[in-house]
Amino acid sequence: MERINQHAAGIDIGSASHFVAVPEDRDDRPVREFAAYTADLYRLADWLTTCGVRTVAMESTGVYWIPLFQVLEERGFEVRLVDARRVKNVSGRKSDVADCQWLQQLHTYGLLMSAFRPDDETCVLRAYMRQRDGLVLQAAQHIQHMQKALELMNVKLTEVLSDVTGTTGMAIIDDILAGKRDPEQLAKHRHPRCKNDEATIAKALTGHYRAEHVFALRQAVTLYRQCQALIGECDAEIERFLEQHGPKDDGRTPPPPERPPRASKNGLGFDAYAHLFRLAGVDLTAIPGLSTTSVLTILAETGIDARRWRSAKAFASWLGLCPNNRVSGGKVLSSRSQPCVNRAARVFRMAAYGLHHAKSALGAYYRRMQTKLGAPKAITATAHKLARLFYSMLATKRSFADIGQEAYERLYQARRLTGLERAANQLGYKLVPAQVT
Repeated sequence: MERINQHAAGIDIGSASHFVAVPEDRDDRPVREFAAYTADLYRLADWLTTCGVRTVAMESTGVYWIPLFQVLEERGFEVRLVDARRVKNVSGRKSDVADCQWLQQLHTYGLLMSAFRPDDETCVLRAYMRQRDGLVLQAAQHIQHMQKALELMNVKLTEVLSDVTGTTGMAIIDDILAGKRDPEQLAKHRHPRCKNDEATIAKALTGHYRAEHVFALRQAVTLYRQCQALIGECDAEIERFLEQHGPKDDGRTPPPPERPPRASKNGLGFDAYAHLFRLAGVDLTAIPGLSTTSVLTILAETGIDARRWRSAKAFASWLGLCPNNRVSGGKVLSSRSQPCVNRAARVFRMAAYGLHHAKSALGAYYRRMQTKLGAPKAITATAHKLARLFYSMLATKRSFADIGQEAYERLYQARRLTGLERAANQLGYKLVPAQVT
């Protein structure tokens, strides 16, 4: 086989040390072990420079590869991050030395494909958004702890309020923590938009306020509010980053959003529409199911350069939203989508799930797929369609135009009729419209 990369090295990543393999003619010890400390990473880069290495391949092992990846990029190496599933060692002995040598050999012959790695600015935004997402999940856990403490006291607040962390719920909980126990006085915090009246809420607030459960409730409320404060700090940092990075503002005022933004409890604490329009050059929130928070989360994972993928199909494949056909001997063994931990794909799936009652073409498509395939496969199919729309808008900068539910139904009925006519002709029959009496 032809050696494509003559100056290639392979690195087996570990938490405590890294094993590095270079071509055998470059050093008396072509395989060396380096500790994972920062000083050793720079020593590793110096050794690669001495050996004349220009390109390096490494596995994406946890988060341990990130510091070394950044050090090697700073030194000017071409670093290729590869999927561990694609570089499984040949049958035989398994060791760190064999793994790094196998990586070096595959990379020498040009048999490794680089995994997706966004630009540095996108990596920074992605870190902020992932930190925010983690805080939102922690806040949700503390809400569950609050609900558990209330149930242990037999305070049925979750049964009479749709959200215990709303205006009414938090006012009642604060009074409970302040030592107030009168149900009728607590029920006076009822917001006018609550479905249940004060008498029902007062009945639900008659409980057994044991000290240990009140203590647990107090700590859960403290942690919840602390998470909310940290989320606010993340929002401020994200807004500051968006103002300082990305394409420069050309002075044009972005057009108003095609769909008015909906208030969301976990939404961003600032108006990100103008920043998103400047980054993408098009209103991506016009896609049904996608909010400003959703679009920013996706862009933080994918970046704003759609040319990193050759087509919308490749983009959907990277997201894990297309069938993973496994064929052997002409027989389809499986066509299930490949399991993939992708935050952007999760956003598309959540957006697809929210289209169940949407009066749009995508909503009609989701309901048709749900009737035909069931809810899980319908969510994947609709998420795949949303991802392709997202890619096309980001690549072409064309606005989204919804044809509407009725137009979609007419087109679908026309396709069904065309298929029935084709099947009838193949069987030697002809479809004749029924006479309406």
